[in-house]
Amino acid sequence: MKELNQKLKEIKVVPVIAIKDASKAAKLAQVLIENGLPCAEVTFRTEEAAQAIKNMREAFPEMLLGAGTVLTSKQVDEAIEAGVDFIVSPGFNPTTVRYCQQRGVAIVPGVNTPSLVEQAMEMGINTLKFFPAEPSGGVGMLKALSAVYSVRFMPTGGVTQSNINEYLAVPSVLACGGTWMVPNDLIENEQWEQIATLVAEAAHAVR
Repeated sequence: MKELNQKLKEIKVVPVIAIKDASKAAKLAQVLIENGLPCAEVTFRTEEAAQAIKNMREAFPEMLLGAGTVLTSKQVDEAIEAGVDFIVSPGFNPTTVRYCQQRGVAIVPGVNTPSLVEQAMEMGINTLKFFPAEPSGGVGMLKALSAVYSVRFMPTGGVTQSNINEYLAVPSVLACGGTWMVPNDLIENEQWEQIATLVAEAAHAVR
């Protein structure tokens, strides 16, 4: 987990991707890497997620890859088989957390209250997804949680280029997840130059 935290801290922005056509995954990965964000959280909100992760991993073994919106043990297995480095879940499900621990894969579960943070800490999880970030109180809530708990956060949900540096300024924040640099319509239409511009702008904004 320490190595994952270090990588997230270096990258600062994790593109959160819902990809419908896995055949586009390798090209998207190339665009991300070439424009300063060698990382992706591919969400299991589409049927192509596992194959997309596999395609990215085969094309770019060095890329930091996560599986997002993981809700079941079966999805954990599919993500591991596809080659992920870490699992991300929108909420804190002890069953999913325990299964990831049994499988030996890092998990960053979602929390947005003190009680959920304490439940995570009780299970030895100290790197957490703050989700949904903006609706849950944004930077103010993060600061309040950070004042009490010695954990690290990856805020996601409502994070944009205009507010990301406010989140990153909170010492407990490793990186932020966001979708603005990888819009679904641009991916589906293979508008790689436009995506490259958005990715480069995102990477530059946090450097």
